[in-house]
Amino acid sequence: MIEQNFIKIYEESFKKNWDLPALTDYKGGNSYTYGQLAHEIAKLHLLFSELQIEKGDKISLVGKNHSSWSIVFMATITYGAVIVPILHEFNPESIEYIIDHSDSKLVFVSEAIWKSINKDNLKIPVFELSSFSLLKSNDESITEKVAKLEELFYRTYAGGFSRDDIRYADVSNEEVACLNYTSGTTGFSKGVMITANNFAGNVTYAGKLNLLFAGDRNLAFLPMAHVYGCAFDFLYALSAGVHTTLLGISPTPQNLIVALNEVKPHLIITVPLVFEKIYKKRILPVIEKPAVKMLLKVPGINKLILNKIKSSLTKTLGGNFREVIIGGAALNAEVEAFFYKIKFPFTVGYGMTECAPLISYDHHYDFIPTSCGSVLDKIMEARIDSPDPENIPGEIQVRGENVMKGYYKNPEATAAAFTADGWLKTGDQGIMKGKRLFIKGRIKSMLLSANGQNIYPEEIESQLNNLPYIAESLVIMRDTKLIAMVWPDIPAMKENNIPEKRLKEIMEENKGILNQSVAQYERISAIEIVDMEFEKTPKKTIKRFLYE
Repeated sequence: MIEQNFIKIYEESFKKNWDLPALTDYKGGNSYTYGQLAHEIAKLHLLFSELQIEKGDKISLVGKNHSSWSIVFMATITYGAVIVPILHEFNPESIEYIIDHSDSKLVFVSEAIWKSINKDNLKIPVFELSSFSLLKSNDESITEKVAKLEELFYRTYAGGFSRDDIRYADVSNEEVACLNYTSGTTGFSKGVMITANNFAGNVTYAGKLNLLFAGDRNLAFLPMAHVYGCAFDFLYALSAGVHTTLLGISPTPQNLIVALNEVKPHLIITVPLVFEKIYKKRILPVIEKPAVKMLLKVPGINKLILNKIKSSLTKTLGGNFREVIIGGAALNAEVEAFFYKIKFPFTVGYGMTECAPLISYDHHYDFIPTSCGSVLDKIMEARIDSPDPENIPGEIQVRGENVMKGYYKNPEATAAAFTADGWLKTGDQGIMKGKRLFIKGRIKSMLLSANGQNIYPEEIESQLNNLPYIAESLVIMRDTKLIAMVWPDIPAMKENNIPEKRLKEIMEENKGILNQSVAQYERISAIEIVDMEFEKTPKKTIKRFLYE
């Protein structure tokens, strides 16, 4: 058990960092010091008390990254209640299902999402997220209590709210702090019961790595309703006295580049898709030029060119970061190899919601290409279900401080998630050399060739996605043949004045290029062009089950 109590981490941090900036909304101008954040949390604690919310009760939270989202999250866990963060990208039916399934007693929801929800399906009080105003209640007394909240706050803290007034609930690390429902690549998942200890394991481990320091700046653009963004952009940052700017708008490469240059963060936490797009749109067009290709073959000059590319990329991303951490999905092999070649300070970690989320990580200076880091020292253990774990892929299984308590109200799924001797089954295939993990792909997405060879479609897609005018791809098996479904990069074709009627011809050329670079059993029979972008999870991985 982690020695440090999860809730006390924030009680201490808010007192220690009272005057430092804590949260800023990139759009909208809201900004809070740690003291002001504690002040807002105290107000919500009074509201919860007035509404007779008890320790262990569930509170649902639906909206984009925003200071008000952050306040509700922290107020809930420090009160001793259980937070149920719901991704704003979920459809209304899914949101309603989660609120109901989680047994939530209150809901905080953004106005835009509230408009799409069937109000009759919610029988509990609903608050608007940015203003904390009451949107719906079947009890008139609640309206009165909300109206008198300000008056109650100033009566309670007659001398003004101070550091000494920060006293949070006594919550054991063994208790559930969060129910996290995520939309995965294989369908709608269960409510993951994340304990205070699971979060504490991630936060204290990150603290020992010295990734951020008090007064540092951070830009949160991953959805904090997903455990990856929540644990590191938010919970770890607030434990360390960091100033987090919440992007709150679509994290397109253009929006990100502008925001990164304004905020100049000391650490960048991201998913592969962001870097793959930067590589394809900004780097590939440069290094594919005939003259540059030729110069890259000349010793000495090639180093100058690569250093210039690294310098330009660093400046593009704000120029102030110590490291870029990439997680949530596999990084394209070609992109990874290039960044490693130019000595760019990046690393690839590995985790899952059920581990809140971290399983393995290496600092950028220890990173080994194609790996996803070393299993967390003294926090987690991993093993490979294989007769030869170093060479023959098998399921990665883990146990340790970060592993969830189970799935909420689903003992069957909980039992199925663990081995007989208590190891969590990750569903990922990989090998392990020493303590370092190398992932091959999801077990459920692995395909079997006609002659019994294991095919990992993610590896083929990784190569396809770097070929001309392919934005995204998905490799499936149909009648024993491999088919590549492709979402074409039409904007790039228009930019290069290439007519759409040439698309099929270009894809036929891409098929030939790919089939020359893969094993015979990995060759694709056809490329099928799709007319809509693939539907994705919050981690920006394609929901494979919808297309198989």
